[in-house]
Amino acid sequence: MKDVPPALAASLASGVTTLARCWRLTRRDGVVIGLTEHDDDLTVDGTLFRAAAGASGSEDASALGFAVGGGEMSAALTSELIDAADLDAGRYDGAGIELILADWSAPDHFLLLRRAHLGEVRRSEGSFTAELRGLSSALNMVRGRLFTAGCDADLGDARCTIALAAPAFTGHGTVTAAEGPGLIVAAGLGAYAAGWFTQGRLVFTNGANEGFATEVKAHTITGAVRLELWQRPPVLAVPGEGFAVTAGCDKSFATCRDRFANTLNFRGFPHMPGNDVVLRVATPGRP
Repeated sequence: MKDVPPALAASLASGVTTLARCWRLTRRDGVVIGLTEHDDDLTVDGTLFRAAAGASGSEDASALGFAVGGGEMSAALTSELIDAADLDAGRYDGAGIELILADWSAPDHFLLLRRAHLGEVRRSEGSFTAELRGLSSALNMVRGRLFTAGCDADLGDARCTIALAAPAFTGHGTVTAAEGPGLIVAAGLGAYAAGWFTQGRLVFTNGANEGFATEVKAHTITGAVRLELWQRPPVLAVPGEGFAVTAGCDKSFATCRDRFANTLNFRGFPHMPGNDVVLRVATPGRP
């Protein structure tokens, strides 16, 4: 049960419609953007909510128990507020969203309706529609250890202990050509064997894609070094753009042993029986 401020409660009881919804987006890098469905800008709770993007929202759904509630919001893509390149670069992934109901005739009268996180984002014809996921969505995330044959640590973290900054595990290169949105030809990686960076992480260090990070789908050498990326950069890579890329790890015990010599810190259970053992039946003459 929410406590409605007396001034806003009086406005609601008057029967006069002077209400507008506002969405406050807080990115993980701290950038705050305010959008409102009102036809003029509003300053509510110390945040300027802009009307230029033409924001609108769907019905807000919630349920008892641990069901994930939420809704949707949509707005226009504008370079001043929300740029398509920022969406593609993942700068809004996991952003926090606050839905506020405000009296546009008296912006000091407002009510925080709910908090959510940005989910799936769809783009079409100069606009975007974002899924709003309730706070209970965090319960769907894996917490704690996983009992699997593969390692559940992240390469280079405190549990893994591998020093990724070492030249053996991090390469620095430059783009010499882009053969597609997610396929680049690279220079500066000639000292590494083919496949060394497969399943690794690539981060652009300068140029229009600076800060964009993605995983490497394949690292091949056929006359030139090519890196195929799982996610296309926001802007087509151009010659001269620099990047750093880390060695790949498929979480297997063999890779941990042979590539990183780090078996003492392997965080998986390589000898754990699989489903084939559970389903095995006794056969005469076999152990």
